[in-house]
Amino acid sequence: MAEVKLTQKDRMAVAWRHQFLQGSWNYERMQNGGWCYAMIPAIKRLYSTKEEQSAALKRHLEFYNTHPYVSAPIIGVTLALEEERANGAPVEDQAIQGVKVGMMGPLAGVGDPVFWFTVRPILGALGASMAMGGSILGPILFFVLWNLIRMAFLWYTQEFGYSVGSEIAKDLSGGLLGKVTEIASILGMFIIGSLVQRWVSISFTPIVSTVSQSEGAYIDWSSLPAGTEGIKSALEQYAALGPTGLNIDKVTSLQDNLNQLIPGLAAVLLTLLCCRLLKKNVSPIAIILALFAVGIAGRLLGFM
Repeated sequence: MAEVKLTQKDRMAVAWRHQFLQGSWNYERMQNGGWCYAMIPAIKRLYSTKEEQSAALKRHLEFYNTHPYVSAPIIGVTLALEEERANGAPVEDQAIQGVKVGMMGPLAGVGDPVFWFTVRPILGALGASMAMGGSILGPILFFVLWNLIRMAFLWYTQEFGYSVGSEIAKDLSGGLLGKVTEIASILGMFIIGSLVQRWVSISFTPIVSTVSQSEGAYIDWSSLPAGTEGIKSALEQYAALGPTGLNIDKVTSLQDNLNQLIPGLAAVLLTLLCCRLLKKNVSPIAIILALFAVGIAGRLLGFM
C-alpha cells in the first residue's frame, strides 16, 4: 500500500478550521466538537473507508480543553500521529489521547499570561492611544496586528508540532514524548503557581489589635479650617501620614498579620487543598459548592 501523507493544503485546512475550536464548546467534553471539526480534512486524506473515518472521528470526540492558541502544537503532533497510524504504525487510540491530555493541561497555563495578559493588552494600549489622539488607524492597527500574530502563531506552532510529532510517533515508549510532556508540565505548573495569588483572593477580617494613635499621628478633622483651606490641609496631612492617618485607632486584622508573614499564604493553602481533594476523586462540583458555603458562612459570621 502506498504511503499516504498530509499535504500542506491539508494542514492549512486544519489550521483554518482550528481557529473555530471553541465554536462548539460544551460542558461535558469542552472543546471536543471544535477539535473534531478541525481534524476532518486530515481524516478524509488519511483514511479511505467510511469505517476508518468514523472510528477516527469518534476517537477525536473525547474530552479536550486548553487555551485555543496553544492548542496548535498539540494538533500538529496529533496530525503526525494519525499519519503514522494510517501508514501502519502501531499507534493506539490511547496513545493519541494520551498525547493530547498530557500536553493540553500544561500548555493551557501558558496561553493566558502570554496572549490575554501580555500581547493583547500591549496592542490594545497602542491602538487606544492612537484612537484617543484622533487617529482612525488605532482600532485598525489593533485588529490587523492581533490577527497577524494570532494566525501566524497558530500556523507555525502547528507545523512545529507536526514536524516533532513524527519523532514522538517513533518513540512511543516514553523517550521524547516523556521529555515533551515533562517540560510542558513543569512550565505549566510554574505559570499557574505564580498566578495563584492573582486568581485566589481570601481575606480574614477578625481584629487582632486596636491601638489608639497619639496626637499628630492622625488627621484631626474637627480642627481643620473651613473651606478650601481645610481641604488643602487634609490633603497635606494625608500625604505625610498615609492611610493610617485617617483613623484615630490603628486597627490590625488577622489578614494584615498573615500578609506580613507570607503574602498570599491562605490562597496557596486553599489551592493545594483543592488539588488534594481532586486527587482523591472528590467531585469538582462538590468543591465549588463547599467554597460557596464556606464563603457565605464566613461573611455572615464575620471572619471573612
